[in-house]
Amino acid sequence: MPNSRETEPETSSRDQPGGGTALLIIDMVNCLDFEGGAALAPAAKRAAAVIAQLRSQADRAGLPVIYVNDNFGAWHSEKSKLVDQLHASKSLLAGCLDPRASDYFIIKPQFSGFYATNLPVLLPKLGVTRLVLTGIATDICILFTAADAHMRDYALWVPEDAVAAEDEQRAAWALDIMAHAMGASIAPTRELGLETWAAGVSKGANRAR
Repeated sequence: MPNSRETEPETSSRDQPGGGTALLIIDMVNCLDFEGGAALAPAAKRAAAVIAQLRSQADRAGLPVIYVNDNFGAWHSEKSKLVDQLHASKSLLAGCLDPRASDYFIIKPQFSGFYATNLPVLLPKLGVTRLVLTGIATDICILFTAADAHMRDYALWVPEDAVAAEDEQRAAWALDIMAHAMGASIAPTRELGLETWAAGVSKGANRAR
């Protein structure tokens, strides 16, 4: 990983040995200008503060940070356009969790971060086999990304305080599925640290409902 957070990230040309951990930040560059966005905004704002702490932990541990963000139907969009749109909006997320030059940024066209993106190519180049999923929405893009990751044998931590949804009941349902069907830990960050989980010593911390 680069030493400076102002340096663009690089990867090996070949797949690396596994065992590494990456922090995925899903759909947090978001104007929340869709139906239900206003209901989601307060929970997304709370999650953003937790994700920022996880991002700092990832920096200290030298772990890659990967933004995986929807293109919102704009097929010619890219990172700077999405960030500019966010800053021009009245979204509660504006300025909360802007991607840095050193963060990887992947644009997705659908719910899952793995569908029609280069994420399945990038992760092996980084030697990543363990994923921390954060962002919005728990019952849609987080859930779909977790399912695709599980089918590819990635170990998963979905901190329940680092994800958000419009409806608390649907969020709880989605977290329950990820814990029971996918073996994901859903322990909140107050109970489990990033470096501890990355070390693979967090068995029993699923907190399944």
